[in-house]
Amino acid sequence: MQNHERDTRPLYRERLAPGLWLLVTIALAGPMTTLVFLPAGSTTLALVIGVLVSLLLVVASIAFSPVVAVADGELRAGRAHIDAGWLGEPEVYTGEEARARRGPRLPGDGWHLIRGGIDGLVVVPITDPADPVRSWSISTRTPDRLAAAIRRAAGRPGR
Repeated sequence: MQNHERDTRPLYRERLAPGLWLLVTIALAGPMTTLVFLPAGSTTLALVIGVLVSLLLVVASIAFSPVVAVADGELRAGRAHIDAGWLGEPEVYTGEEARARRGPRLPGDGWHLIRGGIDGLVVVPITDPADPVRSWSISTRTPDRLAAAIRRAAGRPGR
């Protein structure tokens, strides 16, 4: 007897969380909050409030970071999603070329999920003639893996 259940594991999944230095910067809101509450009376209360503010902001910045995923024949980038059948050949960019593609060479007729501090970029052409968006530009820490997952989901296993 054959197993006819679809494999529901994602081919690719990445949370575009802030980098360590940005998290440290966000956490600095706690000591500033402590300084604001110090004149109000209790030093202990001010410290507790500062620690809670730091913790809340760091957890929120990670929890609310967008997720890029390829699963169930679909590419998801943040809240947007598209069927993999409408995806063209993904283009991988790193370094200086990625910076140019995120800046002056960013397509005006495209959809973008760009995050600072993340070097890699994958640009995926959209082949649906009815879609006004011609490409998706997605920041990623592992552009080769994302491109491979998109190819696999679209039925093009190799390059």
